[in-house]
Amino acid sequence: QLQLMESEGGLVQPGGSLRLSCAVSGFNFDDLDDYGIGWFRQAPGKEREAVSCISRGGRRTNYATSVKGRFTISKDNAKNTMFLQMVSLKFEDTAVYYCAAASSAGSVCPMSEAVVDYWGKGTLVTVSS
Repeated sequence: QLQLMESEGGLVQPGGSLRLSCAVSGFNFDDLDDYGIGWFRQAPGKEREAVSCISRGGRRTNYATSVKGRFTISKDNAKNTMFLQMVSLKFEDTAVYYCAAASSAGSVCPMSEAVVDYWGKGTLVTVSS
């Protein structure tokens, strides 16, 4: 049973940058590279949406159209930590951001909520002047 914990989000001005991290623990005889990982977000009054993902083994990455070119997903397998680097933030990026991991469907990327096995609790990112 994996546990995922996001770093604290925060308040950022439009055009600013922020890096989220997500520490993953609870591995047995596997590690982060054995899972598909991803980031989702839920804006106020909207449904949760997929932001980005890396498939198992790092073979494939994917970004939502709205964040392509501005967000970068990465991971450090040795530290069992995933990251989401966000630059050129916009008002519409305001949301609760969740990290996620998929086991049996780890090769699926883009990642849908249906294949996620483990979720972080979420962290709020507010883009405001």
